[in-house]
Amino acid sequence: MNLTANEKNAAAARQRRYVLLLAVMLVLLFIIIVLSFWVGYYPLTPVQVLNAFLSKFGFKGDILPQAVTIFWNIRLPRILSALFIGASLSVAGATYQGMFRNPLVSPDILGVSSGASLGAAFAILNGASNWMIQLSAFAGGVAAVAASYLISRKSAHSQTLSLVLTGTMIMSLCNAGVTMIKYMADPNDVLQQITFWLMGSLTKTTTKSFCWSVLPMIIGLSLIFIFRWQINLLTLDEEEAKSLGINVRKYRLIFIVASTLLSAAAVCLGGLIGWVGLMIPHLARALVGVDYRRLIPASTILGGGYLILVDDISRSLLSMELPLGVVTSIMGAPFFIYLIIKRKERA
Repeated sequence: MNLTANEKNAAAARQRRYVLLLAVMLVLLFIIIVLSFWVGYYPLTPVQVLNAFLSKFGFKGDILPQAVTIFWNIRLPRILSALFIGASLSVAGATYQGMFRNPLVSPDILGVSSGASLGAAFAILNGASNWMIQLSAFAGGVAAVAASYLISRKSAHSQTLSLVLTGTMIMSLCNAGVTMIKYMADPNDVLQQITFWLMGSLTKTTTKSFCWSVLPMIIGLSLIFIFRWQINLLTLDEEEAKSLGINVRKYRLIFIVASTLLSAAAVCLGGLIGWVGLMIPHLARALVGVDYRRLIPASTILGGGYLILVDDISRSLLSMELPLGVVTSIMGAPFFIYLIIKRKERA
């Protein structure tokens, strides 16, 4: 299709605005990351942060051993975990919202969070180590989504509708399993561990746990980033997309696999952290529009920055650290109410 000169100029102007906006978001994200190293029970000055960072590269200046330990073993893995968890959940949420053509969809629609919770609760009940709890949570999340997808394929109805209904059923079963495990758990020890894990937190995040979880996140983010323009096609009616020669089932499976990797890895690293995958795609859409070629990068940056900020609030607001999932829920619930009211006004 031939474009007029005015249309070309308008498209070029939109592209320039998008690039400028993305650059501003990256700068703000960098500032948030740097400032987050100063936040915590043991405050670090900017000079201590810089010296601790340079210590790994041969710097021999005035360095406090405590500052080096806090920077490399506590703050850095925690900030990186918040960055990747936020990016993963927001990208998974944006992908599912496009794929299911519903802006109120969140990353756990196919039961990944419930499955991960069941896997983690089972591992905690049996006294597993931290890395086994992570592995069990990841396996549970993947298994729940796999069950949802395989069962939905046997349905005679629309696969999109079948996926949602099957995911709801799997979610209910997994939640019932978690409730049963909590009922059987020792209330003085195991029950407290399960409850704390379900509330979401980055308190026990280590370099090892981060490295274990970041690989599936990178794979999932890469897949969605590479194929992100096809999400625009999945927002069309299924029959319309097929009439354009699009293999709807193939791309739907790719995005389900990628989003499951993102969500399961995020949950196994930080526990249940809700609302990120619902809120951030809407904020990104308001800034860059509905084109997924732009929406996915914007969601990645905004999601990472948002969760770092929320984690800073959770560990500095009160004398005791607040569960991360509780803070995101407090911030997310009013946003959800706003979305419902806004959609009703438009209707």
